[in-house]
Amino acid sequence: MSKPKAAMASLVRPLVEPHCGDLDVIWFNSTEEAMEAAQEAEIGWFDMYDKEQMAKTIAAATNLKWLNSIYAGVEHFPLEQLKSQGTKLTNGAGLNSAPIAEFAIMMMLSAAKRLDTIIDHQRKHEWLEIPPGTAEIADSKALIIGYGGIGQQIAKQLTGFNVEITAVRRSQSNDSNVIGLDDWRDRLGEFDWVFVSAPATSETNHLLGAEEFAKMKNSAWLINIARGTLVDQDALVEALNEKIIGGAALDVADPEPLPKDHPLWDAPNCMITMHLSGQAQTRMFERAAARFVENLKRYQANEEMIAVADFDRGY
Repeated sequence: MSKPKAAMASLVRPLVEPHCGDLDVIWFNSTEEAMEAAQEAEIGWFDMYDKEQMAKTIAAATNLKWLNSIYAGVEHFPLEQLKSQGTKLTNGAGLNSAPIAEFAIMMMLSAAKRLDTIIDHQRKHEWLEIPPGTAEIADSKALIIGYGGIGQQIAKQLTGFNVEITAVRRSQSNDSNVIGLDDWRDRLGEFDWVFVSAPATSETNHLLGAEEFAKMKNSAWLINIARGTLVDQDALVEALNEKIIGGAALDVADPEPLPKDHPLWDAPNCMITMHLSGQAQTRMFERAAARFVENLKRYQANEEMIAVADFDRGY
């Protein structure tokens, strides 16, 4: 009996090969090799920085039964095709929640104390006499839009700063601090910090725009750790220029990379961290490989797998 064919990047080979004895694996080193391997693969792991090329490679994998990914967001994948051909997709949901939440907290602290301005003066060899940021974290209020793995980790870490937390999630909860999708907009004026950690779907596109910014405190900061598409960037630029909100700390943009001439770069009180949160960690591939190995056991035993994406919801 022939072994199931699998295709994976050579990058993860040292971590997973000892557990792949029952597979016929092609370890690819280039997009060309990935495209060729995809056409025969039953199991595939085709993560690439070039999302367009990744989508093309996955689209060519018409025999896939299981697609694995380190990415939590799956909006770049050909979801309709995968669904129609019966492919099971496991994503990276929860793999990097804690380190991404750490990044979000760093963004919050940097905004509160205006670390960006302090560093600018350091580079100019200028000694500041007055701090540029004096906002205090303790006893402030934070809204977390999207209460999955990352949102819950943000909440967990914020408790150490004595921040009052309200979270927004789709599913109902008995927790009085968790509210529904229809309840958060009218309460935006209560919060000092608005974290965005929801998945990118057709329903969350431009979730925050001019109307939402107008309801926020003029001292409040928006912190987007999710996807750039969740925020109307033109409306955000206007809100920053007109001082409608206090500022924005953005790990993500739309598109990415953000064009050099985009006005968001120079908008006042705006910090952009170039979608580094998902890479600012040391054990990402170790965690991803360990999950793949566990899911491989479950796949072979026809058992329920970890982090199976919902094609209808888009995450």
